[in-house]
Amino acid sequence: MRTKTGYFGLVVLFYLLSSPLVYAQEAKQQPATITVNLKDEAAEMSPVWAWFGHDEPNYTYMKDGRKLLTELAKLSPVPVHLRVHNLLTTGDGKAALKWGSTNAYTEDANGQPVYNWHLVDSIFDTYIKLGIKPYTQIGFMPEALSTHPQPYQHHWKPGDDYNDVYTGWTYPPKDYHKWEELIYQWVKHSVERYGKKEVESWYWEVWNEPNIGYWKGTMPEFFKMYDYAAHGLRRALPTGKIGGPEIAGGSSQSGMKFLKAFIEHCVADTNYATGKIGSPLDVLSFHAKGQPTVTNGHVRMNMAPQMRDIAEGFKIVASYPQTKNLPIVIGESDPEGCAACGMATNPSNAYRNGTMYSSYTAASFAREYQLADSLGVNFMGAVSWSFEFEDQPWFYGFRDLATNGVDKPVLNVFRMFGMMKGKRIKIQGDHMYPVKTVIDSGLRGSHTDIGALATKDKKEVTLMVWNYHDDDIRDAGNTVKVTINDLPANTVTLTQYRIDEQHSNSYEAWKKMGSPQTPTSAQIEELQKAGQLQTLGKPIAIPVKSGRLSTEILLPRQGVALLRMSW
Repeated sequence: MRTKTGYFGLVVLFYLLSSPLVYAQEAKQQPATITVNLKDEAAEMSPVWAWFGHDEPNYTYMKDGRKLLTELAKLSPVPVHLRVHNLLTTGDGKAALKWGSTNAYTEDANGQPVYNWHLVDSIFDTYIKLGIKPYTQIGFMPEALSTHPQPYQHHWKPGDDYNDVYTGWTYPPKDYHKWEELIYQWVKHSVERYGKKEVESWYWEVWNEPNIGYWKGTMPEFFKMYDYAAHGLRRALPTGKIGGPEIAGGSSQSGMKFLKAFIEHCVADTNYATGKIGSPLDVLSFHAKGQPTVTNGHVRMNMAPQMRDIAEGFKIVASYPQTKNLPIVIGESDPEGCAACGMATNPSNAYRNGTMYSSYTAASFAREYQLADSLGVNFMGAVSWSFEFEDQPWFYGFRDLATNGVDKPVLNVFRMFGMMKGKRIKIQGDHMYPVKTVIDSGLRGSHTDIGALATKDKKEVTLMVWNYHDDDIRDAGNTVKVTINDLPANTVTLTQYRIDEQHSNSYEAWKKMGSPQTPTSAQIEELQKAGQLQTLGKPIAIPVKSGRLSTEILLPRQGVALLRMSW
């Protein structure tokens, strides 16, 4: 039975979940210590965080979509990568939740292909103008090519059965040669429009989550579709880079089975398109998701399944000599699985508007780096499946980076990441849980997870510090004592950036206004300002004694700080 909760019910529910009246007030915890020895290098600070994605490609060139893409491009020192669904889906180009279309492929009355790149170009033109790289998804099946085209466009909305989204676009092609030619024509057109050098810098990947409802064919049919797509790409651009399989759940039985079979097909099986052994494989991808719930009136996150997915996916890729050095992209890496499901129908999603999403993001990315280091894999990117939703209620509870053009707190974590460059440095923290504990049981111990990610460049050290716990319960926060050793300076200038209830937090500003659904121009301007990354106080000079700097901060639960030390 389907139910629908109105917006008023959503607001009531959210305040029930977020009000301090329903939270147990905990005593102030023991101070935490973080020590950084700058000579203890881990690896390059690879910008694995600079990857984003969403279902609705037509948002790309809409008002708020363009604004957010501009901000993403500005915050990153390297090109941001974008992954979107529905780039080949048939339709009129009107966006809807979990839907989009480009009408790239149709057929005339005689069954002959008709290619139309207008909407695809509108999407990719937006990217290229901003210096963004498409992580180009080859999918989904055009209506004229589908073996089971009807029904085709779905009309899913939050609260509906999620299986309603799986319609005619999920099926194999009725003609694999036409499918190959479609990819050939697309890549050929891209090279003509953007230049060979530009398109050579892209990664192309086939489909999405073929081990669940997104693919209605068999596993061999998926491999056949992949082979023909890869052959079409390489005909148009022999140096083009392609991969997959973007399976759901790197640690699930179906996910592990599919990922292993895909690798084995690409390295040892007969190629369906060429008849030769092997298929092109330049990048491997799988998805990883957490699993929040509501427990005793508050949201309880669960990072454990997400970290298990990542660990198992890394291990599988590393276990084959042919793939152990290939780039890995976690094609969707998120606290849970449905970006378009709001709080009204999924109360566990109440973490999304406030700072809990920020601290979870900081703590989870740090563990992803640790897992990649420990397993020795070529970790290239982790796609945050979070963008924005046009013309939706303010702070509706979608998993997004901005609402109605106003940045949410989580976006400021990525602004912090954008300031971190150079070498990653190992840290010692007496309140930071080991990655094995996170994989086994999440972050639910007696104390909060107070950890850090550190980098050093020629004349700068950055330290991202978070105070996270899976249980969204307020407490008095923690004093964090920070020691930096091996500094080559007598004095440093310390700037502290902060995400908490008072800083870099448009959501708290919106609530203080009375949660207006039709804010005035002045209120919108105030919200936009509140959505930017803010400092805590002014920069200060701190003396360094024998290469050592010591300082301390008070960090609220679910808060994130970036300490930027320059000289």
